[in-house]
Amino acid sequence: MKHILKIRTLSLIGLAVMLLFVLTTVALAQPVSQAQTNGDNLVKTVRLVTQRAPVTAAEANGYGRFLGCVSGPDGSMGVHYPNPTLVGDGMLDANHPEVLVYEPVNGKLVLAAVEYLVLYDDWHADNEGPPVLAGQVLNYVGSPNRYGMPAFYELHVWAWKHNPNGVFADWNPNVSCETYAG
Repeated sequence: MKHILKIRTLSLIGLAVMLLFVLTTVALAQPVSQAQTNGDNLVKTVRLVTQRAPVTAAEANGYGRFLGCVSGPDGSMGVHYPNPTLVGDGMLDANHPEVLVYEPVNGKLVLAAVEYLVLYDDWHADNEGPPVLAGQVLNYVGSPNRYGMPAFYELHVWAWKHNPNGVFADWNPNVSCETYAG
């Protein structure tokens, strides 16, 4: 009888440990799954709202070229076309990216990514923490910086050009500024 009680007790303890393991695994997996879903949704939103807009359409909607083709030791970003009204509004809206990023290809500029950007002072006039868009925390860029801009937060979304570093990485080794003529 004692032997049967001992086996039942050990079985119940084993079952409880297994149940706890399963529940913990599910709880830990959900935020990753949710972040991936949010990231996928942001890429889908970017594709929907930009429709791979040519430069002429971007310019007609208030976007204009800023500096030249941006490159660095980890790849390139491309040619940035910010919309000053959106950059200066202190808000983030997935349906209205502040910057369109074009890759130079065979003498033409092809939409490769967008950049969500908000100036640090504008954001913190109404918000305490750093900006988060679709589950993605924006990157902080201090001032002075190579762009001559005040401090800002930014997030690239490589919706149109594969980036082996990740869809939200700043630099894309698959983008080159070598053929950009300005």
